Amino acid sequence: MLLFRWAILLLLLGAAVCFAFYAGTGEVRFRRYGLVTLKWTLIAALAFFAVLVAERLA
Repeated sequence: MLLFRWAILLLLLGAAVCFAFYAGTGEVRFRRYGLVTLKWTLIAALAFFAVLVAERLA
């Protein structure tokens, strides 16, 4: 569980850094990196909550 929490936190931090670089430079590649990182963050969060629900049901 702690691994999922750290992964989600680090992915969110990485997405924030990418969006900050995009805001600072205006380069589209940083926005794309941020969106991809955000997508994987949401996938990791959904997996985390699925594990929590599965533990509650079992």
